[in-house]
Amino acid sequence: MSTVTEAISTPGALKRLADEGVSVWLDDLSRKRITSGDLAALVTDGGVVGVTTNPSIFQAAIGSGEGYEEQLTDLAERGVTVDEAVRMMTTADVRDAADVLRGVYDATEGRDGRVSIEVDPRLAHNTLATVAEAKQLFWLVDRPNVMIKIPATEAGLPAITEVIGLGISVNVTLIFSLERYRAVMDAYLAGLEKARERGLDLATIHSVASFFVSRVDSEIDKRLTAIGTDEALGLKGRAALANARLAYEAYEDVFSSARWQALTSAAANKQRPLWASTGVKDPAYKDTLYVDELVAPGTVNTMPEGTLKATADHGDITGDTVTGRYEQARADLAAVEKLGISYDEVVQQLEDEAVAKFEAAWLELLGAVTESLTSKGVDA
Repeated sequence: MSTVTEAISTPGALKRLADEGVSVWLDDLSRKRITSGDLAALVTDGGVVGVTTNPSIFQAAIGSGEGYEEQLTDLAERGVTVDEAVRMMTTADVRDAADVLRGVYDATEGRDGRVSIEVDPRLAHNTLATVAEAKQLFWLVDRPNVMIKIPATEAGLPAITEVIGLGISVNVTLIFSLERYRAVMDAYLAGLEKARERGLDLATIHSVASFFVSRVDSEIDKRLTAIGTDEALGLKGRAALANARLAYEAYEDVFSSARWQALTSAAANKQRPLWASTGVKDPAYKDTLYVDELVAPGTVNTMPEGTLKATADHGDITGDTVTGRYEQARADLAAVEKLGISYDEVVQQLEDEAVAKFEAAWLELLGAVTESLTSKGVDA
């Protein structure tokens, strides 16, 4: 792994993002990144103020085996199950990363310096199990700056409310649709109200809502290409930005409501929009498209390593590129619908595919760890 900091000679664009109110989080984690000092350098010199993980990231990191051999040996000696082994390794990495980012957490009063870890993706459609898993992960990591990731499935919504109501900070993930995003914000507010009823300090509870970007273009562009008309081709690369911008409009609406004002009096924190899946999939587009064009105050942009490097090198941060563009965003999505591409169908497909992808990555990780434990003489 080449270090990101080697490619960040001048963090000008990253500094401008921070000046515009955008928090830059790294969408990656591995034990080598922690032990090599790379993560610490990114925090000190590279403008990174948070870390997100997901099952695919851990599958790549732990599946490589690099840095995990000693812990795997110890776990094998204890005769743990494969599920326990995976949780011990992933929570150890998140705990260590949280320690690296603790200074940022303290300096920002909990706003940043966060490290996210996701509940078992196999629980995406089980509310009670998701809540139980979230509580367990919070206990295992045992750091105040951890965020538990809960998918925004229908079953995930009441789990979000319950976990927030327990005072645990949450990163809501796999949001694709505007309707579901509003439901996520409602679940967050309901959780804060529940926490207030329990006498908890709302100032200590934080949340982000991970709104996925590039996958929307990937799916809609594919359908536009199949239509093939000049009108259809002219709409390529516009749906994802339109969707995200309208999400920000919804955020502004909800967090200026009377319901929200009642919570601000109790020192509650806004649930910030987080732009996820910001790595550009289509090489025809600028590789910093979903950074340059989604600059708005009070947001988070979580970037894979390649996007972070590209932004540091040639990101074009010119100020707010979201607010004031809502009418064009509505027009772009309406034009896509007019061509017979169903928005509701696309976003539901993307949610289903994302849940399946994370579950497959988790199962692959379990398989790799099973082999490692078995090779050490343990029946996993």
